[in-house]
Amino acid sequence: MCEHPKHGLAHLFAAWHKTLDAPPVLTSQSEALSDRIECEDVPEGALVGTGVSGGVVKGVARVVRDPSGVTIEKGKILIVPSSDPDWTPLFLNVVGMVVVVGGHGALVAPEYGLPEVALVSETTRRIETGQWVRIDGTQGIVEIIDDDE
Repeated sequence: MCEHPKHGLAHLFAAWHKTLDAPPVLTSQSEALSDRIECEDVPEGALVGTGVSGGVVKGVARVVRDPSGVTIEKGKILIVPSSDPDWTPLFLNVVGMVVVVGGHGALVAPEYGLPEVALVSETTRRIETGQWVRIDGTQGIVEIIDDDE
């Protein structure tokens, strides 16, 4: 017996699979941490994540999706979807980082003295290269600001 592909189990499984999202962080105890963080006293319009390296800094955002062949001017705030050791050379010129999914940056940002906020789900959609941002790596808050603030 043959089934029409739109009515078979494979089609249903494929449709169900598209609704799934991998957790942004999975701990060593297999605990899936949510990227929905509740916080009080957050400025209106701010993005909230997890502060992984303390400090407050403001500067011009530089959104980078792939570190290959990229150079960054001194003083920029690096906005990235994730980080692994390939991103490390970019850390030398930046003053802070915002990462959608935590990773290697959370381990080395404190060593470089860089404030970092991780698990900020809307970062690469809401922040564009050239916008001024303020990040608070202690509180886990990212704000898009005017350049004169």
